[in-house]
Amino acid sequence: MDLSFYLQPVSIVIEAIICIIAIAIGILNKKIYGWFIALTFGIYVVYDIIAFMDISLLPSVVAIIFLVETLSMLYVVWILYNEH
Repeated sequence: MDLSFYLQPVSIVIEAIICIIAIAIGILNKKIYGWFIALTFGIYVVYDIIAFMDISLLPSVVAIIFLVETLSMLYVVWILYNEH
C-alpha cells in the first residue's frame, strides 16, 4: 500500500473537523459564512470518501461538485472582504 492510502483517511478526518467548526461558527457566532465553509468542507468529505472507496462519478457530476465548492468559498471570501 502506498502512503496516500494512509493519508487519505487523515485528510478526511481533518476536513470533517473543519466542517464541524464551521457549523459552530454558523450557529454560535451567527455568521453566515460558517455555513458556506461547512458546505464546502462537507462536500470535500463526501467526495474524498467516495474517492477513497474507489467509486467513480461522471465527470459532469465532479465538475458540478467543484463548481458548488468554488462558489461557496467565493461567497465566504467576499463576505470576509466586505466585513468592517
